[in-house]
Amino acid sequence: MKRIFTALAEVIFPTGCMTCGTVLDYQAIPVFCADCFSKIKFIRSPLCSCCGMPFEATAGSDHLCGDCIDAVPVFTVARSAGHYESVLLDAIHLFKYRGKTAVGKSLGKLMAEFSYPGFSIADYSLIIPVPLHVKRLRERGFNQSLILAREIARSFSMPLDFMTLKKHVHTDPQVSLGKKERGKNVRGAFMVKRGDRIHDEKIILVDDVYTTGSTLKECARVLKNHGARQVAALTLARAV
Repeated sequence: MKRIFTALAEVIFPTGCMTCGTVLDYQAIPVFCADCFSKIKFIRSPLCSCCGMPFEATAGSDHLCGDCIDAVPVFTVARSAGHYESVLLDAIHLFKYRGKTAVGKSLGKLMAEFSYPGFSIADYSLIIPVPLHVKRLRERGFNQSLILAREIARSFSMPLDFMTLKKHVHTDPQVSLGKKERGKNVRGAFMVKRGDRIHDEKIILVDDVYTTGSTLKECARVLKNHGARQVAALTLARAV
């Protein structure tokens, strides 16, 4: 019955591709038309087996990148679904900066359904979104990471915790800062309210974009310092 009503709704109020507006067929790829979907550059092997950075080579096995050899990140592993460019960049901007939360829900489902090299969401026990400071949350009206994380949690029937990890220091926007400045900017900005909630948990930390990894690393450091057994970082896109 639900499928019948959904099909009728698509006839009366046809869904458009989130980036180009082309009306989607009922059986089309959800939220993207076939042409836009084909433009998404998904991240496949070969990539760094730790931080997930894709290598320029199109063939070969996964291995550690130079940065992870020099300094092993505090997170266990990091993975992203696609490159932060083109269609995926446009979709994230619609979601994050123009308040299209329905787009975010669809992007969260895409994250849940993607096959990440050397990483399985089902191997973990708890999902935590990267939090926003209360000032930024009031400005935006929603936490984009929570919307993505909620869809992943639903898909895997996995617990979602958005109360334990908090951002208690308001920081400058990361977008205008260099790699070293980003690390300094978020150092000490996050806290854990109750460590017993994450003790011995295998956590997936969810965010929208991996740029330098500074925010994810700082969150992972705090979570592990409060008893988390493992912390993996999962993002929709990666800036390369």
